[in-house]
Amino acid sequence: MFIDILIMLAKVVGATLFVVGAVVPVMIWGERRAVARIQQRYGPNRCGPLGLLQPIADVVKLAMKEKITPVNVDRGLYLLAPALAAVPAFMGMLFIPYSVGPHGFVTRLPVSLLFVLGISSLQVYGLFLAGWASNSKYPLLGSLRTSAQMISYELSLATVALIPALLAGSLDLVSIVDNQRGGIVAWHAMQYFPLGLLPFIMMIIIIHAETNRNPFDLPEAESELVGGYHTEYSSMKFATFFMAEYAAMWNMAALTVVLYLGAWTGPFVEELFAASPILGFLLGCGYFVAKTAAFMLLFVWVRGTLPRLRYDQLMNFGWKGLLPAALGVAVLMVALRTFWY
Repeated sequence: MFIDILIMLAKVVGATLFVVGAVVPVMIWGERRAVARIQQRYGPNRCGPLGLLQPIADVVKLAMKEKITPVNVDRGLYLLAPALAAVPAFMGMLFIPYSVGPHGFVTRLPVSLLFVLGISSLQVYGLFLAGWASNSKYPLLGSLRTSAQMISYELSLATVALIPALLAGSLDLVSIVDNQRGGIVAWHAMQYFPLGLLPFIMMIIIIHAETNRNPFDLPEAESELVGGYHTEYSSMKFATFFMAEYAAMWNMAALTVVLYLGAWTGPFVEELFAASPILGFLLGCGYFVAKTAAFMLLFVWVRGTLPRLRYDQLMNFGWKGLLPAALGVAVLMVALRTFWY
């Protein structure tokens, strides 16, 4: 029992360190380089070879900045908001199956999908309280935009996320991945082809809105709201929001990979795991990281390509377009599963 607890703690620490020490720095560097490439600029190229030390320079810069707290803020909520934004993003990763075998996940629940959706929805409280506690007009407007946007698109997210659960007959993310063994044709994105691609494409759109990324980054619209909900935050408090955004991006990308692209499944994983569990485990991790990293690259690509929507277009698309379409596809796929095979 004690050893099991130590193994779980090691997995929790490992998953957290992977995001903080690998995903966030790589995305800081990679996003700047990729967007610069798209916009025909150089990007970071002074801090180390190819600018690889730029994330370290950013951390040092943010740590050395003056810690400014406006006079009229609600101090308790003001300090609590960054943690409320960051913690849900990290907690959702604890239930993501990242490789084959009994150690291919941190922990497992029969309703882990609902838990991940519920935890991810708590992030809106941190973003809303950041704007409310700042006692300033621009942050308040940004926080109201964030709340309306995330709540609106969470309905569509829950709908398209439950489709793979219905196909697998389980709300357990590990069982959902197990249902996709057997190659690309077994992935839920390929079920009833091309119908299965529709909820997969909807999921891609929704995770952009849920993470406030272009073209749905209205809560942080610089030309309208200065910096949105985190306008009054500086130094490491701002860095916490920055880290929380990348952690939420990784979490949503990983969830999409688990639900629709088979997570760690790929050629030779199970055969290699049977012959050598360690090598099979590492190969499964490699497939999972590669698939998730592809979505992180997509986030960057979309940011450098598409313009920002107007807020009325954002809300109309979510309520009048995406949600009815998601419900329609869900009903159709359930009907096919029930009456066909």
